[in-house]
Amino acid sequence: MQRGDVCGKMAEGGAADLDTQRGEVAALLKTQLRKGDTWYLVDSHWFKQWKKYVGYDSWDKYQMGDQNVYPGPVDNSGLLRDGDVLAIKEHLIDELDYILVPTEGWNKLVSWYGLTEGQEPIARKVVEQGMFVKHCKVEVYLTELKLCEDSNMDNVITRRFSKADTIDMIEKDMRKLFSIPDEKETRLWNRYMSNTFEPLNKPDSTFKTLASTKDR
Repeated sequence: MQRGDVCGKMAEGGAADLDTQRGEVAALLKTQLRKGDTWYLVDSHWFKQWKKYVGYDSWDKYQMGDQNVYPGPVDNSGLLRDGDVLAIKEHLIDELDYILVPTEGWNKLVSWYGLTEGQEPIARKVVEQGMFVKHCKVEVYLTELKLCEDSNMDNVITRRFSKADTIDMIEKDMRKLFSIPDEKETRLWNRYMSNTFEPLNKPDSTFKTLASTKDR
């Protein structure tokens, strides 16, 4: 039986044709990492299915456009801790468990296929690493902080922040979490296990800067 040409076939939901999808995502995956940019984690299982559907690799061309390999909405459930749509599992490995795509690539995939109901995008910042030779890296695992108001340990809220986040950003987040009016003056303190406190009085300082200062 002769197989029909699927090169110009439209994807489900009126998305861009498969050749266009393949070409655009392939180009975006070559994007250079730049400090401050946002990249997104995509479950490798879903991404491999998408690659089959669009004929990304030469050995997948025969399945291109086949509804049996249609990937459906982007599904990151394999990356998430049970019962937590914001926390990823520990010890995940780049390209084995997940693929990193830049913001434009993520937006395209979601516009074409949607995102599984109840899930949130797993967005991560590009940070600069290295003491002498600087290089950029996507900060996949965030720093977990326990936040409270007026040292009230009975009402602690756990949030995750990037090392690139500033004290000012944390303060704004805490104002929302604890319903603190903008006009009310606040002070942030870092409490250590030894019950000592350090004032966080430099709004532009980042986690990374604070950690470096502490280690000296």
